Amino acid sequence: MHFDQRTQRALRSVGLETDDLRAASEAVVDAVRADADELMAFFDAHEAVYSDMELAHSTAEFPEHTVEYLDVTTHAAEMRGWLRFDTWGVYVEDGRILETDDGEPVHVELTLGPTIDGRVRFAPERELLR
Repeated sequence: MHFDQRTQRALRSVGLETDDLRAASEAVVDAVRADADELMAFFDAHEAVYSDMELAHSTAEFPEHTVEYLDVTTHAAEMRGWLRFDTWGVYVEDGRILETDDGEPVHVELTLGPTIDGRVRFAPERELLR
């Protein structure tokens, strides 16, 4: 179970039993794995993506990036990996998929680090980042 002791105590204090905690923990693990798979599929589906990342060598509001791959691993509620572009790569964590009401991915958001501040959004079209 990945909940820390404080969280486990708080959840028990509102009436959850050990089996409930175990089920919730497993649901979180499954959700993180599913998100990781969806993030990798997003980058696999697009040869190029656009981001809201500020780059020293680009004046574009939403620079274009040629994608090689995203490799993500999960452990409990943690998601970490490597995003490789054509000429550079970056460590990633804590990704999420932002979707339309009908479930289509609009863009994804990743924490890139440690040299890039904040979260960065990626989309297959510049207009989706506006």
